[in-house]
Amino acid sequence: MKNVQKGFTLIELMIVVAIIGILAAVAIPAYGNYTKKAKFTEVSQATQGVKIAVESCATELLTVAGCDGNTNGIPANSAGNGKFVAGVSTLNGVITATAVATGGLNGETYTISPVFASATGVTWTVGGTCITAQICK
Repeated sequence: MKNVQKGFTLIELMIVVAIIGILAAVAIPAYGNYTKKAKFTEVSQATQGVKIAVESCATELLTVAGCDGNTNGIPANSAGNGKFVAGVSTLNGVITATAVATGGLNGETYTISPVFASATGVTWTVGGTCITAQICK
């Protein structure tokens, strides 16, 4: 009788280890970017209350000029109002939120700029260094 051995050969095991290594090399950087995006969501969401106030101000004044922090019903500029938010400020309707420089974030900014037209209301344009860092839209 012939003995038949069961199990994997060394080459099969090496191929599996190589595949796992390749997958890990791709997954780890992608995971880091996903966590940065998740943390930066808090920064972009910190502007939402101020955004509504700027829209109300622009509707009342028929312009965004003068829609500054702590005037015309707009909340005062703030610092450190979240775990990942260093501050939020408003000047002439332009809202700028800044991230902290810890936890994978590097102090990126999220800026939304309003344009007021009496027929359409306020439309917003997103800008800031978060676009270059690819952690916001």
